[in-house]
Amino acid sequence: MIEHLFTKGKSMSAFPIKLLYDFSENETEPLKAGVTVSSRNFKKAVDRNRVKRVLRESYRLQKIALQNQILEEGKSLALFFIYTGKQLPVYKEVHEKIGVLLERLTNDLRKKKNNP
Repeated sequence: MIEHLFTKGKSMSAFPIKLLYDFSENETEPLKAGVTVSSRNFKKAVDRNRVKRVLRESYRLQKIALQNQILEEGKSLALFFIYTGKQLPVYKEVHEKIGVLLERLTNDLRKKKNNP
């Protein structure tokens, strides 16, 4: 799944977060998500884990609109968030950026639905 996202998936970004995504129709779960943080930018595992926790929590709180759109479509969506910044993030910034990315993705889904 992750290899497929990196090779054939589409991407969008809102610095410092990059989003890889891909649609499919034969998955059992409608929405899958993953997060990663580079060990090159954050040497300590404690810092990497904190960034991943912030990313996951922000996504969890904002995924409802996207989840509803995916269920309407009857498709599956795989998401992968990559934190590309070099500084430990503030939760508010991450929350805003993930919100922007999910809103863009939801709007793209609606456009595709209305203009097949």
